[in-house]
Amino acid sequence: MTDLSRPRPDLGGIDPTFVFDFEVADDLDDDQRWSTWLDVEPLCRGPEPRPDWVVTSQAAVDTELGVLKTGKEADAFLLERAVPGSDAPGSSVVMVAKRYRGAEHRDFHRSAAYTAGRKVRNTRDNRAMAKKSAHGRAVAAGQWAWAEWTALVRCHQLGLAVPYPVQVDGTELLMEWITQDGETAPRLAQTRPDRALLTAYFEQLREFLAELARHGLVHGDLSPYNVLAAGDRLVVIDLPQMVDLVGNPEGLDFLLRDCTNVCSWFRARGLEADEHALYGDLLAHAF
Repeated sequence: MTDLSRPRPDLGGIDPTFVFDFEVADDLDDDQRWSTWLDVEPLCRGPEPRPDWVVTSQAAVDTELGVLKTGKEADAFLLERAVPGSDAPGSSVVMVAKRYRGAEHRDFHRSAAYTAGRKVRNTRDNRAMAKKSAHGRAVAAGQWAWAEWTALVRCHQLGLAVPYPVQVDGTELLMEWITQDGETAPRLAQTRPDRALLTAYFEQLREFLAELARHGLVHGDLSPYNVLAAGDRLVVIDLPQMVDLVGNPEGLDFLLRDCTNVCSWFRARGLEADEHALYGDLLAHAF
């Protein structure tokens, strides 16, 4: 019998307890990268308790699956994060990767109105943004990603129906992919709900707005085009412009506009919905 505690000549005299097998990882494809989960600060990772589907393994690989949507200020892609060769629960998930463009490629109207009251602590960044330098444009794009990240985290903590925020890294925001029958859930504007479902949808949005108002917040750009209909459940998306109802000089105007956008769509489909009545109801919750 071989004494395994003694150094073996075929291992160059190395104690076998310090020897292990390993495989060289294959090079990743052009549309892949190693998971960035551990590359970001803890505050840039989703709030706890995290859903079971969030993949946190350092061995995971991110794979681009294609463009989901292009927008005025950002593009959304589908991204799979998976541990190669593993079929264990929690080892693979498809998410939305929203990537903000620099100011030179962005067409975000009224951005100054949304950012009123926001501060950038770093004076160098402030100067760079004022000069519209390359660094300043990158800072501005990162600000919008961070603004949406904080809005999603806040809404999630309030129990509101928004995509779960997975992580933020510079200008990239990873979040839950909202689906219906295995496909991206349609926007509310694309649906034709019956009367009962239409009424239920309106109540969900009214309660969403009311809960925001209770905490002094306004979505700022709510419309049937940034609400997803996942069956009988609505999920609100696109929140980078969420503002403080009182702290922003145009907070009340944004609230009225949200009410008008929502009520106009429901009224066009036969539901009695008055934006001024909704606005008054929301103000009662806020003050």
